[in-house]
Amino acid sequence: MTARHALISGASIAGLSAAWWLRHTGWDVTVVERAPAFRDGGQNVDVRGVAREVLDRMGLVDAIRAVNTTETGTVLVDRDGRVTTELPSDGPDGATAELEVLRGDFARVVLDDLPDGVQFVYGETIEDVEDVEDGAASVVPDRVTVTTSAGRVLHADLLVVAEGVRSRTRDKVFADDGDVDERDLGVTMVFGTIPRIPSDDDRWRWYTAVGGRQVHLRPDPYGTTRAILAHAGVDDLVGLDRAAVLAKLRERYADAGWQTDRVLDGFADSDDVYLDELTQIRMPHWQRGRVCVIGDAAWCVTPMGGGGASLALTSGYVLAASLQAVDRGDDALTQADLDRAFGSFDSWLRPLVDQIQGIPKGIVHFAYPQTRLGLAARRVADKVLMSKLFAPVTAKLTHVADTDRPLPELTVVRS
Repeated sequence: MTARHALISGASIAGLSAAWWLRHTGWDVTVVERAPAFRDGGQNVDVRGVAREVLDRMGLVDAIRAVNTTETGTVLVDRDGRVTTELPSDGPDGATAELEVLRGDFARVVLDDLPDGVQFVYGETIEDVEDVEDGAASVVPDRVTVTTSAGRVLHADLLVVAEGVRSRTRDKVFADDGDVDERDLGVTMVFGTIPRIPSDDDRWRWYTAVGGRQVHLRPDPYGTTRAILAHAGVDDLVGLDRAAVLAKLRERYADAGWQTDRVLDGFADSDDVYLDELTQIRMPHWQRGRVCVIGDAAWCVTPMGGGGASLALTSGYVLAASLQAVDRGDDALTQADLDRAFGSFDSWLRPLVDQIQGIPKGIVHFAYPQTRLGLAARRVADKVLMSKLFAPVTAKLTHVADTDRPLPELTVVRS
């Protein structure tokens, strides 16, 4: 049998998980990544729910644990840095998960464990997609043909779009269907790495100020501190240079208190500052022909929903298992075969996605109070929710990407 060939666009957690599992089930894999090299860095992500089982099946639990962020818990603090509330962090799925890791470290662990037979094309993007379902005698029948920004032409049985929330390839393929619903959550987050100081500890410290503003400080394993400035509202910061972004942030966060000035000063010298205007992606269909979409490009849940990295890791496994289930072992992988595989993929994964995307109405107003009265009410609510009476219920809010359903069966093909 001629080996199946999968083309994957995007080399972060979803794309690398798909590459890992597809290769282990006998596919040849090519990964196209727009960055000129693998992208390290990034902020905290975690492995929760069913993703822990996927990671265990990959044999990578110890490798992820070895690059843990060192974070041990989560606390809410006031303007003077005093702890007002401690969030539940007991068990593997607390506010600080047992497997808490930086995005780049997570992706690096999967990258380093990829089997032979996965090829990478860095520094190129997909410019054109031609999905040929019953191609005649040209190069390869029944294939998808992709042209990259460098003019490279690639043929594959399957294209997996594992790009970010603003995926250009997704928009090219699904533009005519109107199947991409981008939902602005009305929150802007700015991320960066700043120098560690002696008062920093091993907890995620979370400060909320009036005016819908938040400041977050989190430890990392590299002797620095990961910082986030988050606020309700979209300020059209995308596309501005660093100086303009920082100027707007200094105006927005004037008199916010606590360590805001330290974060702003640190961002001025940091080389990894980036921002995100939180947007959920909802798609009724994750497949069109021989193209499928996974990860943030398909269902971005945003940091407010949580569990994005767990969904990304799990999606690679479920995709490979669904494809293996319809593979009859001959040379033909027909469109009908793919449709059945994607149907199984959708029916297994969508309940998890829907669960996480169901952010309660009013959560932005609760999390980002605008007035002193709203902030006072929020702090009272925090104490009630973390009380002995309600803590067991509150703790369940962090149990995302969890399911009682067994993972679909998958057999690893030994080379």
